[in-house]
Amino acid sequence: MLTAVGIGELLWDLLPSGKLVGGAPSNFAYHTQQQGAFSCIVSAVGNDSYGNEIKEALLKKNLTTDYIQTVDYPTGTVDVNLNSLGEPSYSINENVAWDYISLPKNIDKQIEHTNILCFGSLAQRNAHTRNSIKKIIQKLNDDCLIVFDINIRQNYYNHDIIQESLAFCNVLKLNVDELAIISSLLNLKGLDDKAIIEKLMDQYKLKLIALTYGSNGSILMTPTNVSQLKTPKINVIDTIGAGDSFTATMAMEFVKGESLAKVHQKAVEVSSFVCQSNGAMPDYNNLKT
Repeated sequence: MLTAVGIGELLWDLLPSGKLVGGAPSNFAYHTQQQGAFSCIVSAVGNDSYGNEIKEALLKKNLTTDYIQTVDYPTGTVDVNLNSLGEPSYSINENVAWDYISLPKNIDKQIEHTNILCFGSLAQRNAHTRNSIKKIIQKLNDDCLIVFDINIRQNYYNHDIIQESLAFCNVLKLNVDELAIISSLLNLKGLDDKAIIEKLMDQYKLKLIALTYGSNGSILMTPTNVSQLKTPKINVIDTIGAGDSFTATMAMEFVKGESLAKVHQKAVEVSSFVCQSNGAMPDYNNLKT
């Protein structure tokens, strides 16, 4: 069985319709587990009702809470609003539990067997969590797939965080808006999208890059191959977690050694399914493949 780890923010998305478990690492862990991995989340919650409820919600999804710490800061929350297209905007609260993730004492054995680890830029806004992410990455086996799902939010990023994260990872996932931001940060302006990702792949010795364009399709690139697919025409309910499900599916299929075309097709299918569902963690019994 493959083992997958998501490290970083764990929070409640507070929508007009109610609250949902959120955070890219938890979404990643959920979708990799649904696709056959043993998956866990390394994060932190507060000693409060939101923290207790989030752990209960994860257990109901059959996700272990063994690596979720309880700290003296409130459980993270995000105020979410959806536009007419179901696209979310976020207001992310600061100085919360996941800003203070430490290295779990019981993590070493888990890390030894990890096949896929996913991290992003948001959780690195605080030096405490950023250092813990680095320490965990440094413990990984050489053959582990280390996915930097960049997930830029608000102003919680800078040149050093992006550059260091690129140096740590061997897979990069980003959207077209994030590509514009990092091309500016890394002085890659003036190049077309394909040229930028080729340059990133060469400079950081990446195994795989995924560039998504929302409803306008996506590109997957390895050092030897490229796949480009359109986004299916679907009835979108909301897009929360769609990118995370794309990342999770892509990583799982890639680790299994599937062709790039199959990796890409499966990632598009699963992310489309999430867009047609409420929230980031829909029941896979409703997924038709």
